[in-house]
Amino acid sequence: MTDPTARQGDDAVAETGNGQGNGAPGQDPPQAATAAEADPLTAARREAAEYKDKLLRTLAEMENLRRRTEREVADARLYGIAGFAREVLAVADNMHRALGAVGPELREQGDAQVKSLIEGVELTERELLKALEKSGVKKFSPQGEKFDPNVHQAMFEMESAEVPPGHVAQVIQAGYMIGDRVLRPALVAVAKAAKTPRSANNDNTSN
Repeated sequence: MTDPTARQGDDAVAETGNGQGNGAPGQDPPQAATAAEADPLTAARREAAEYKDKLLRTLAEMENLRRRTEREVADARLYGIAGFAREVLAVADNMHRALGAVGPELREQGDAQVKSLIEGVELTERELLKALEKSGVKKFSPQGEKFDPNVHQAMFEMESAEVPPGHVAQVIQAGYMIGDRVLRPALVAVAKAAKTPRSANNDNTSN
């Protein structure tokens, strides 16, 4: 005969197992449901971060473009007249040579018309240099300065007891800068050490 008590125990175990099993059909476990709900939020945050990064990159590129454009406009405004300025320098050089050809005697003993003409040429030269400076063109005369091949053009060497070797002993033609660039280098003579009497005698003996 079957024990009723044992059967009732089996039924209780079965009922208990059904209550702790997979649950009702068609329902997901609680952990899987929570992960599914979190995925869209994570994806949205990731997408927002990507859009923010793209926005920052675009803003940085626009700022760089703005600065580059401003720099190019400024360079064009400053250096755009370089060709014209070089032609004007020839006029300034001719005026300077003309004034240099006027000796001190003519300046002192010349009549009023000659003196007036000289003063007029000097005034014109000064006004021309002022106009060039307003456009960013500046004249420089590197007398006594250390020779710099970037802004000076050496024409020859000459002995000098007053200027150290490697320095500008004579300015043959003044130079001009436009902004921070060389418009025309200065033509100079570079000093070299003067020969001592002993070295000169040795040269004569060798000859």
